[in-house]
Parts: sequence; structure tokens; C-alpha cells
Amino acid sequence: MPIVVNLDVMMARRKISLNELSARVELSLSNLSILKTGKAKAIRFTTLEVICRELDCQPGELLEYVPDNQAVIQDG
Repeated sequence: MPIVVNLDVMMARRKISLNELSARVELSLSNLSILKTGKAKAIRFTTLEVICRELDCQPGELLEYVPDNQAVIQDG
């Protein structure tokens, strides 16, 4: 998928667990986990806003565009 979610990277930088972030942004653990693992098909701007607020980051630090041909090279 061309959009890569770097939520796990930002969480590690901020030293925050999935449980803690879930409580802070009032999202279920399962929904946050789906986002963290890159399995989400969409994200609401309001969700992105509260995550960015809690992690003190910009949306571009959480989401990255990687063309399909580059993703194959990186994985292979």
C-alpha cells in the first residue's frame, strides 16, 4: 500500500504505549492497533488530530507516501 503509517515509530520516540495512547485519545485498543499495524483503510481527520495532539507531531510524521514499486524494493 502506498501510504505507510508510522504510528509505531512516533510512539516509540515519545515512549508511550498503545494502552496509554488509547486512553488519551479515547479510541479502542483494537482500532488503534489496526492503525498502528498499517491495516487501516482510512482515518478520520478528527482521529488524526487527537493522535497528533497527544504525540505532539504533525500528520506528515505519522503518514508517509511510498510508491508501490519502492515498497517492493524495500521489502525484498
